[in-house]
Amino acid sequence: MDQHDFFMGDEFFAHEFFGAHICGENVTFRLWAPNVRGAAVMGDFNNWTPEPMISDGGTGFYEKTLPASAGQYYKYRLYLRDGREVDHCDPYGFGSALRPDWASRVTDMSFDWTDGDFMRGRDKGYDRPVNIYEVHLGSWLRNPDDEENGWYAYDEIAPKLIDYVKSMGYTHIEIMPLGEHPFDGSWGYQQTGYFCPTSRYGTAAQLKKLINSCHEAGIYVITDFVPVHFAVNDYGLAELDGVGVYEYPNEGAGRSEWGTKNFNFFRGEVRSFLQSAANFWLGEFHFDGIRMDAISNCIYWQGDSARGVNEGAVNFVRSMNGRLHQLHPGAVLIAEDSSNFLKVTAPAEYGGLGFDYKWDMGWMNDTLEFFRTDPLFRGGSYHKLSFSMMYFYNELYLLPFSHDEVVHGKATIIQKMWGDYEVKFPQCRALYAYMYTHPGKKLNFMGSEIAQFREWDEKKEPDSFLLEYPLHDSFKKYVSDLNRLYLTESSLHEKEYDPAMFRWLQVDDPEHVVYAYQRGAAGNRTVTVLNLSGNEYAGYALNVDAASALEPLINSDWHPYSGNTPVNTAAVPVRDGAAELTLPPMSAIIFKVVEAE
Repeated sequence: MDQHDFFMGDEFFAHEFFGAHICGENVTFRLWAPNVRGAAVMGDFNNWTPEPMISDGGTGFYEKTLPASAGQYYKYRLYLRDGREVDHCDPYGFGSALRPDWASRVTDMSFDWTDGDFMRGRDKGYDRPVNIYEVHLGSWLRNPDDEENGWYAYDEIAPKLIDYVKSMGYTHIEIMPLGEHPFDGSWGYQQTGYFCPTSRYGTAAQLKKLINSCHEAGIYVITDFVPVHFAVNDYGLAELDGVGVYEYPNEGAGRSEWGTKNFNFFRGEVRSFLQSAANFWLGEFHFDGIRMDAISNCIYWQGDSARGVNEGAVNFVRSMNGRLHQLHPGAVLIAEDSSNFLKVTAPAEYGGLGFDYKWDMGWMNDTLEFFRTDPLFRGGSYHKLSFSMMYFYNELYLLPFSHDEVVHGKATIIQKMWGDYEVKFPQCRALYAYMYTHPGKKLNFMGSEIAQFREWDEKKEPDSFLLEYPLHDSFKKYVSDLNRLYLTESSLHEKEYDPAMFRWLQVDDPEHVVYAYQRGAAGNRTVTVLNLSGNEYAGYALNVDAASALEPLINSDWHPYSGNTPVNTAAVPVRDGAAELTLPPMSAIIFKVVEAE
């Protein structure tokens, strides 16, 4: 590690210096704690007797080499200037004891990867389908053999998760944060270990097995990264050396809306810590991307645009993303950002923040609000559904229905639909057809594919018993068929950020609440027609240029999906530039355009 780069905030490999590193039969422990009188290391290897560490005299670096081995636990004891002695886990630790214990664990990070071909061939997916299945590992599937917690190990859950994802037609798995965290209910968003896969599901080697297995199956894996704030537990980063080196010195800026501590992006050592952590997950674990949480709280002080731009944070993100692209050119960087800040997905060298994709929170909110509305009154909100295309080309957007939309009293996706139980299903099928034919990459949280009504609980797996009921079983089949259409129909994903590849065919019919749009270009076009009213329309005229017919690919009202329309894939002729369509209520039909000769 270059010490100058570390202090200036330019280091991306600080984890190769700090932490616990195995050297034959010894382990070298290194810590940065600039404001202490002294530091010691203790663990299984010395009967938990504090062993003084050697200071290099001025930089805050402490080091000690001791006989120790992989699997042993350790802590640092820090001697503060006010006379107190406090124990901490290793900020750069690669392993941890299971909560409520928090001791760090000496970890052998070696692994025999077999995913070389995948790694060489991966890309950011701009012109191919990106269909993300978001999971929380501890609750996607519960382990009956783990009576206390119900968790599978990383490598134990791998074959089950891979088989399911492939059977459903997803291309990517996004795993909620895996950094070590004290409280299960934080879902990993309040961390104490930024270089430490949570011990809930096993070791670093077991996580590598999971990712390696996904790659061998052709599945990309994304992890959540939390660069804005950290847990306040006294053994973690908070007030590490009695003064506080990772957080802002003043509470107004230092305390987040979640009760956690905000990282001080103006401090070089903090920038080096965070960007080394991002590089660590991408490099050491072969993750194919990181989704960065709460970026609007990074851009603006406390996430509030009225407080102004946090220039230190913006400069940090821009610099970090630029270097990560150089180090990992095939990996994707995704921003969860609800702000209107410009150029989030523009390259860092052109003044952008350097993300590859940005979550389209506006699309998500407008769409779900529209589908909550009684169909009788949707005409008054007609353009709420089309508004997203007014700004879509400002950024490279990803369309998310994430875990955030199915918790804390917000109701699940199916439950958000207007009306009673049976009426919700045709609307939800139309909703997903709209999502999968709208430009932008896709993300859906586990359980939504079976139309789960119960909000997500990190202690319970999705309600798979619902598949015993026809409406839920057919809904899962519909989602799977829609996924596969998205994978195979190139007009739905190629050049989707090119304005020439999208055109409204009907976006001015609030009376009927009908929309129609074309994806692709001549020779490779699909047309999607949405009837989001409660009425059926026979003989609805739709103008389509240079077409001889429209061939139905999926109709959300077909019988196999618990609809009322028999399956019929016969082409609808286009005469004099118009097709006459039968549109069931609350439905979506996706057509393949047969070009005119």
